[in-house]
Amino acid sequence: MTTPEIPPLYRDTDFNGPLNDERAARLIRSLGPLEGRRVVDVGCGWAELLLRTLAGEPTATGFGIDLNEDYIRLGRANAEERGLADRVELVAGDVGGWRGEPADAVLNIGSTHVWGGDPRTHTANALAALADLVRPGGRAAFGEVYWRRPPTATEMAAMPFIPREQYRPLPELVDFALSHGFRLLALAETTVDEWDEFENRHCLGWEEWLLENPGSPGFEEVRDRADRHRHARVHGQRETLGFAYLTLLRV
Repeated sequence: MTTPEIPPLYRDTDFNGPLNDERAARLIRSLGPLEGRRVVDVGCGWAELLLRTLAGEPTATGFGIDLNEDYIRLGRANAEERGLADRVELVAGDVGGWRGEPADAVLNIGSTHVWGGDPRTHTANALAALADLVRPGGRAAFGEVYWRRPPTATEMAAMPFIPREQYRPLPELVDFALSHGFRLLALAETTVDEWDEFENRHCLGWEEWLLENPGSPGFEEVRDRADRHRHARVHGQRETLGFAYLTLLRV
């Protein structure tokens, strides 16, 4: 199988998820005062949200971990460019094999999968881990997918990589999070427009690569990937999946 070099996701997106500048700022504010606090981001991607959090409070320090080495390299370069390198440590590694000390604030946005296991247990695994990672009185910013409505059989067939039991309706997601020793401080959900904007940017690199490389040996592979992604998005995900941001207080 070929491995075509398509443009990286961060070329066209600021965050690795449906998050815009305004919502990111609100999410950071919901973490409360961060003077002298330690902020941990698990499954941080290129750590854009973590870096913005630290930029807003010059006495805070941060730690981010992600399996993707390219993302971590970019995050380190951005930290250096923004004068944050002395206050943040970014590590390429498997969160499932990592054990960290309890922190004042923990970010886990769209990355419940980083603890591994069956997709049906990703949310439970993440919340159990967060309960250990957030010190009592600390806060977690938790971003997770939920079912906006029950998907039809046709919609489920369009997204075969998602088990129906992987996600919950929003009220059940909130209750499930609170059952792990948290109180809810803030709740927000991504709009369809925000998610469309992310998906448009997410797919842009594939489509431009296809336009520029019609004779490449990897053309069919990239086109198939793009087509499968588009089909799942349009015929399954767009009408059924939501994305919620929960700010949780550890009690």
